[in-house]
This record gives sequence, C-alpha cells and structure tokens, in this order.
Amino acid sequence: MLDGLNVEMDPNNRPIYVTRPYLPPLEEFTPYLEKIWESHWLTNAGPFHQQLEPALAGHLGVGHLSLFNNATISLIVALQALRITGEVITTPFTFPATTHSLLWNGIRPVFADIDPVTLNLDPARIERAITPHTMAIMPVHCYGMPCDYMAIQEIADRRGLKVIYDAAHAFGVRADGTSVAGLGDMSVLSFHATKVFNTFEGGAIVSRDAEMKKRVDYLKNFGIADEVTVVGPGINGKMNEVQAAFGLLQLRYLADGQARRQEIDRYYRRELAGLRGIRLQEPLERVEGNYSYFPIRVEPGYGLTRDGLYDALRAREIYARRYFYPLMSELPMYRDMPSADPANLPVATRAARQILCLPIYAGLEKSDLDRVVSVIKEHI
Repeated sequence: MLDGLNVEMDPNNRPIYVTRPYLPPLEEFTPYLEKIWESHWLTNAGPFHQQLEPALAGHLGVGHLSLFNNATISLIVALQALRITGEVITTPFTFPATTHSLLWNGIRPVFADIDPVTLNLDPARIERAITPHTMAIMPVHCYGMPCDYMAIQEIADRRGLKVIYDAAHAFGVRADGTSVAGLGDMSVLSFHATKVFNTFEGGAIVSRDAEMKKRVDYLKNFGIADEVTVVGPGINGKMNEVQAAFGLLQLRYLADGQARRQEIDRYYRRELAGLRGIRLQEPLERVEGNYSYFPIRVEPGYGLTRDGLYDALRAREIYARRYFYPLMSELPMYRDMPSADPANLPVATRAARQILCLPIYAGLEKSDLDRVVSVIKEHI
C-alpha cells in the first residue's frame, strides 16, 4: 500500500506523514521541461510562472494572487506586508508553520481555543483574547473546513484588526458560493506535495487589491523594485519555472483527482457510520469542500485509544496521522506563554488526543480502503 508514497520524516528518521500526490505521466511533463531548458529562464517570473499565476487566480475566483516557493515563506511575507507587530491571536490546533511564521517576525502568538465541531478558531474565544497589543487574527481553515469568517471579520472590523487566513488546507473550497481564498486581508495557500493541488513545493498569497499585491511581489524578491532600487527588507520567496510548469499540468488533472477523493470520502463515511466510539467530522451545509483530509475522532467507547488505533494501523503498514498532535501550545518554544495553559484550551487539548486522519489520496485502491476499515472495525 505504501510503495512509492511521499513520506515526511521526523528528526529521528521516522515517518510522520504519508500521502501519494498524483503525478501526471512523465511524457506530458517532458515538453514543459524542454521549453524551460531551451529558454534558459529558470526562475524570476518566467513564462510558466506568468501563465500559472492568472490561471490559479481564475480557478480560485480571486483577483490578486502572488506565487511563492512555499507557504511558510508566504505566511512570513504576509505578516511583513501588512506590517503586523505586537500580538496575533491564532489557533494551537495547526501545523508548526502557522505559529512559527509569527515568531520569525518577532510577533507574540496568543492562543485561543477552537470550536468543537469545525476545529477552527472559536470567535467567542478570539474576542476574549484581544488585548491592547493585538494587531491581527490568524485563523486556519482546518482540514479545509471554512472558519466562521463572518463572525471573525465582524470582530476584526469592530476592533480594528487585520485578518490573515492560513488557507493551506483549503485550495478550491467555497463557502456560500464564495472562494475562501479571497477572505480576510490576506489568505495564504500551500502547494506542498501533500496537498490537493501541488507544485512539488509552493504556495501563494491572495491580496485584497493590486497595490498590496505589488508590495507582496517586491517583498518576495528581496524588496527589489528595479536594478538600483530596493524598497523593503524582502526575502527570496520566488517560485521557479519547474514548479510553475508542474502546477499548470496539475490543473489539467485536478478535477479527476477531486472526484476520486470524493469517492473515497463517501466510502469511509458509508463504512464507518455508526461505529461505537468513532465519530466523523460532518461537512457543513453550503460548503463545497476539497476532500483534502479525512479526520475521525476516537472517543471513549471504542476498543482502543486514539494512539492504540494509530499503532494498530501502523502495524499493518497503514500510516494514518495524529494531525495535529502535539498542540503548538505544547511545544517548548510556546508552552510557557500564558495563553498556552491547557486550561485555556480544553477543546483543542481534547481534539489533539482524539483526532486521527485516515489516508486519502487519488491513488488509493478499493483493496487499500478495505484494509483501513477492517483494522478499525476489528477493535469495536
């Protein structure tokens, strides 16, 4: 089941995440590589970069998109572009890049608890966490489930705060007919190899207007405006031509991959519905999801703990993920902050000990899915 999969390793060389991004036929990618080789234009907004940027903006229904080499740099630049300092309210139930981008900018993260249904930042807890030092809110659309964006924007408008969405999981997701990529002052997308749409590595910032996009584009290229003018303390965040070419090819196959993920989602829901101690995350009404993850909750009443089921699956070479565990608030660089106190984060703390994300990618076969489900059912 795992042959040829993409594996991320921890510092002890143990697998922590496994997926299988769709790879289009090599013969279809070769002409792109030949064109790059012939043009000698490898990076710095080459022809494929110039094609992919508007193609993605059109696909996502947004007006101002800037491509990046990865989403972590995108987050760091988004905070720089909006000149955020002081404190930012964010979720502890997220990938390290979200919170680390704040620390890299000298910003103090303030953790607020999450909603028990969506696992996204709870607007009521955001309100309580605001101090005179708060400058922004950084929510995450966890597993592609949209945040309560209307409530968050109402708080931001009333309190004079910026909103930067970590939309790494939410490529192509729409809520009430609106692309979630266009929410807030900025949204950051990830095109990592494990995502629904990928460019091997990659990311993007969606800005509200052309002027802010211009600032973002300066910052991702060292702050360079022309050969003799540097307008800000920028960084090297440029997407190269090979990434961009692969992204253009990926767009052609995106619908097929999404359809297959939807089939897998339906299979899991059908087979796991009603199992004692297993709770599924239900989709929200009026949301067009992207089927990027399939989280389950392992609750009291199931025959194993969450970690016990995790180990049982691994013993069969099925690599589910405890995603997100541990909480960001439990890591050494954050756990001494007052907002990191587990008493402040009861919902997130419980979720981090119950959630298990099952394998979901377009290459999964029926026999693979049967194996996953059979292990879960063995311990009812």
